[in-house]
Amino acid sequence: MSAQPLAGALAVRIGSRPVTIAGGLVYLLGLPLVGFAPTLLLFVAAFIVIAVGSSAMDVSMNAQGIALDQRTERPIFASFHAAFSFGAMAGAGAGSIAAGVGLDPAVHFTIAGSLLALLVLAARPGLLPATTDACSEGPLFARPTRALAGLGALAFCALLAEGAVSDWSAILLERETEAGPSLAALGLAAFSLMMGAGRLAADPLAGRFGRVAVVRAGGLLAFAGLALALTTGSAAIAIAGFALMGAGLAGLFPLALSAAGEIDGPAAPALAAVATSGYGAFIAGPALIGLISEATSLPLAMSLVGALCLVAAALAPAAR
Repeated sequence: MSAQPLAGALAVRIGSRPVTIAGGLVYLLGLPLVGFAPTLLLFVAAFIVIAVGSSAMDVSMNAQGIALDQRTERPIFASFHAAFSFGAMAGAGAGSIAAGVGLDPAVHFTIAGSLLALLVLAARPGLLPATTDACSEGPLFARPTRALAGLGALAFCALLAEGAVSDWSAILLERETEAGPSLAALGLAAFSLMMGAGRLAADPLAGRFGRVAVVRAGGLLAFAGLALALTTGSAAIAIAGFALMGAGLAGLFPLALSAAGEIDGPAAPALAAVATSGYGAFIAGPALIGLISEATSLPLAMSLVGALCLVAAALAPAAR
């Protein structure tokens, strides 16, 4: 989180392209270090390397996406976030296979990091040149405005809900329905699949109906899906509810970033401000759900996430 505003400032000065490439390579350098770290201190240091590289790549590649989106006849920005969702599914699948065949984590992470580093380098020629969004003058950080605050609040609601489902859906299914561990994992799988598909659909829908309508409908659909998951004793219906929630949440965060990219001034600082707000919720939200569920119950704690989905729907005008 602390690296994101700094990455945004760097992208303003030298362009998003070199920051995207450098951030991706630093990120993937940290991956094998996690597997080989012999002590807890070095293990933590490796994750700091991953965090800094990931944050730099995240902000700058979103700035690349905004710049490219502004050069196309139809909106395409949310489809990049669909690639993120499908990539997460692919990574989880690869990790499952590696664990199943007994591959040592250090070897697994080294192979994955090397292959993905080659992918980053292969993508480099296709990125827009640094001169596209580099500015030698002007502010390095986004000035707090009402518009930016609204988008930050929208990102906060969307990513807190995403984080809550990622960390708690399987536990909820196992505790509140007849689902065993393997069936309970399908809740997150269905959520992720529909989120990826929903992000592919978000751009055409926003182009036809406008971002405000898509965000409002998405927040309401996410609320309905979570309500379905919380009020049934059937594992199959609850999994369907999480799938609906994934479809509803799919467009909220990418459309908030897309709107931030249209705020006056360089895109990277505004993107960094909105992303920092969202990822703060993504990190803190699941822990907060755990604390509330320990004091009350998990369904009651998750119902607060449903309330945030309604708040996101109410914040839809911020995406204009």
